Amino acid sequence: MGEPSNEQLAVDTIKALAMDAVQQANAGHPGMPMGMADIAVTLWGRFIEVDPEAPTWPDRDRFVLSNGHGSMLLYALLHLSGFPLSLDELRNFRQWGSHTAGHPEIDHDLGIEMTTGPLGQGFGTAVGMAIAESHLRARLGEDIIDHFTYAFVSDGDLMEGVSSEAASLAGHFGLGRLIYFYDDNDISIDGSTDITFSEHVGTRFEAVGWHGLEVDGHDRVAIAEAIEEARSESNRPSLIICHTHIAKGAPNLQDTAESHGQPLGEEEVRLTKEAMGFPVEPTFHVDDSVYAFFAQAMERGRKAHRGWRERLERADEETARLYRALFEPQEVRLEGPGVEVGEKIATRASGGKLFAEIAHQVPGFIGGSADLAGSTKTVIEKGRLFSADDPSARDIPFGVREHAMGTLVNGMAIHGGLRPYGATFFVFSDYMRPAVRLSALMEIPSIWVWTHDSVFLGEDGPTHQPIEHLASLRAMPNIWVIRPGHANEIAPAWEMALNRQDGPVAIVLTRQGVRTLEANPDGVRQGGYIVADGSDVTIIATGSELSLSVDAAGILAEEGISARVVSLPCWEVFSAQSDEYRAGVLGSAPRVSVEAAATFGWKEMVGDRGVSIGIDQFGASAPAGVIADHLGFTPNAIADKVRRHLEELDG
Repeated sequence: MGEPSNEQLAVDTIKALAMDAVQQANAGHPGMPMGMADIAVTLWGRFIEVDPEAPTWPDRDRFVLSNGHGSMLLYALLHLSGFPLSLDELRNFRQWGSHTAGHPEIDHDLGIEMTTGPLGQGFGTAVGMAIAESHLRARLGEDIIDHFTYAFVSDGDLMEGVSSEAASLAGHFGLGRLIYFYDDNDISIDGSTDITFSEHVGTRFEAVGWHGLEVDGHDRVAIAEAIEEARSESNRPSLIICHTHIAKGAPNLQDTAESHGQPLGEEEVRLTKEAMGFPVEPTFHVDDSVYAFFAQAMERGRKAHRGWRERLERADEETARLYRALFEPQEVRLEGPGVEVGEKIATRASGGKLFAEIAHQVPGFIGGSADLAGSTKTVIEKGRLFSADDPSARDIPFGVREHAMGTLVNGMAIHGGLRPYGATFFVFSDYMRPAVRLSALMEIPSIWVWTHDSVFLGEDGPTHQPIEHLASLRAMPNIWVIRPGHANEIAPAWEMALNRQDGPVAIVLTRQGVRTLEANPDGVRQGGYIVADGSDVTIIATGSELSLSVDAAGILAEEGISARVVSLPCWEVFSAQSDEYRAGVLGSAPRVSVEAAATFGWKEMVGDRGVSIGIDQFGASAPAGVIADHLGFTPNAIADKVRRHLEELDG
């Protein structure tokens, strides 16, 4: 692709832009962009198919910079390739309001596929993108979906445990259109990688089913040959181990830890540019021939995009209908699990009853559990599992890999065309937290299904009983945490999850049976509503404590105390309602919250005259009923606490 002189100038320009931006910001990571510039120019100049004029084209190749500290490499590539990222944005690297943050932040219109920086997350998320490609290709055909997922990864990515989990799944699923470039430069922040990292990476990946290649990361001919070989391997993901020099070309700082995370210094920048034969001034210099080089390279993607549009227009009606259903989703309304009022059923079980209806309405509904499908009740089509042999199946067996499951779900959500979920026990959301946080930060519609939501899971004991998790997740911006009170709140909860497009939703469900009550679906969709009216006190409950609170209100009524009971399944949505609506639901009477979890955060809801009934200690191993008795989660115990609180206020 292009004359060698132009290709070399493109490499040198990326190095210079990275040096200049980091130097001007007085912060950043110049070493990686300089070390991987040859790989980047080879991939983008000769292979990748993207269209800067249509950056969200569904069948584009995906490129993930998992080693996101080297963000200037990506920004330089996008600017030079014609994406709407101006040279001024590069000059504003790491400054307030710029699109060139210290680590890449998702913006598909700019060509940034995901937010990276926490090492290992990009590695796993790109596996999820490749799963999405494999699944959609199997359902829509190769004329509509047929692209590659590329990622740059570092020593740090491979050290993080999540990469081992994700690599294992990628190999197991035979994701042949997944190609990673490992920046093997022997340097980490603390010095040589020898002090922490001595494993044989190639053998490790071979053991989990990957195709391995090894090249000089500065030999563009060898890099191109390796990419060609990787692209021809259809049954295994590929890891191209690229032996590189960090800060390649810097006379005094090449191969040093100092070049990893700080500016090279004005003198070293000058010396490096002079050694490359590159103009020292002006800074941020780009020769017109470099723009022309990348414009010619991008024509490959434009041509591929035009061909894709023509094939989509010629597609048969069945394929066209499925494509529209996947990529142009409509609002979802569910009939519900068909549970009678008064029937006692776990919310995990009533949620499971919805899966067939959801799958019918939402063709992109896909997901699985961390080896817990029988416990979480999350099965779309019994007897079929996503695999290398059956990639069109919608139930994904993630195995005991919660860390990776979170990243894979994010990758599928980012890819487009799918509505993915991941399920496990609520306490193990701890293992998923980095991916959950990124789903909220990226504002992507990942769905998290967490069951066994309280101490009432019983005999498994405190290791499996979540206490602080609701409070912890509610503290996270931009995630909706929904804890339905019973079967009739399940359908509107799932509607909220499936219809939300600008962020993740967590659905938190019980192991134990809870009594089914009448519900107000619109009230659930607004985050909270009145279940039973009263004037002396307002009892606010979530989840399995809702029916307990209704029973406690009945006991109080016999004593002449009129209690309003409010179901508050989703704090975040309720808090977004008007002041008038919230005041109308909560009322002006003293408030008591009832939730079998940490009381942290409830002060905002109950106010200065309120009190919270919760669990601010770890649980215990015992039958659920025994735990409820000991911790005061029975109707009588709740009624007693409400009564005492009112007496204290009166006294």
